[in-house]
Amino acid sequence: MNFLDTWRKRLGPAHATALDTSDGADQEGIAELLAECELLRVRAAHHGLDLDDTPASLEALDQLPPRWRDDPEELPWFGNDAGLYLGTVIVRTVPGASWHLWPSGQPVVMLASGRDIDVVGAGLDWAATGAPELSQVYAEASEV
Repeated sequence: MNFLDTWRKRLGPAHATALDTSDGADQEGIAELLAECELLRVRAAHHGLDLDDTPASLEALDQLPPRWRDDPEELPWFGNDAGLYLGTVIVRTVPGASWHLWPSGQPVVMLASGRDIDVVGAGLDWAATGAPELSQVYAEASEV
């Protein structure tokens, strides 16, 4: 993901593999970048769906007709955005949840329990097959 590569270069090597969530400004900036999900937001708006970063919006996304599956070039981008949006909803609504980067550079959500959720992987699976539903992944994350 080009924007993460640019962001990591700007922050330097100390932040290349993990986010220091003790600095609220860093966490907020990261959250803003990851929340953009432009392709997903455009496609959702086309269907009259306003993505307001709430669990209810995840349920509405789960109900969209999966027309993105017709375009093999768009599918991975759409799935990536769906995962980032899922992560955004979790981080904004589940107490103690925060963004974290795996050593590979993949953004994940870390819950207060210390459990990582591969939201991008979940988004890609959802985009490709419809399962697990985004709202289901959220429900599991909010129970912990």
